[in-house]
Amino acid sequence: MATGHYDLKKAKNGQFHFNLKAGNGEIILTSEMYASKASAENGITSVQNNAPHEEQYEIKPSKDGQFYFVLKAKNHQVIGVSEMYTTESAARKGVQSVVKNGATVDIRDSTQQPA
Repeated sequence: MATGHYDLKKAKNGQFHFNLKAGNGEIILTSEMYASKASAENGITSVQNNAPHEEQYEIKPSKDGQFYFVLKAKNHQVIGVSEMYTTESAARKGVQSVVKNGATVDIRDSTQQPA
């Protein structure tokens, strides 16, 4: 069974961000933008440490009636945001996917490639 991985990227504006992808390649969590690659790598470490703990997630409704979730660090700072889901139940399944895949140490660094 395929396992998840992190895609570490450099944006056109020079900042860094990462996506956590499930084994099927679907993005299940997106980070904020970071000024440095080291900060983005620290963000990945924070997701790895917090992803297994369901109490670190918060499911929220969006303005258009869909749902998404955020993963928070122990200090309550948001470290990742999900895609939009049509139902709260689907968002909960997304949380389970991050719980399952978030601890992966497979980090694919594409920061040397053009954004």
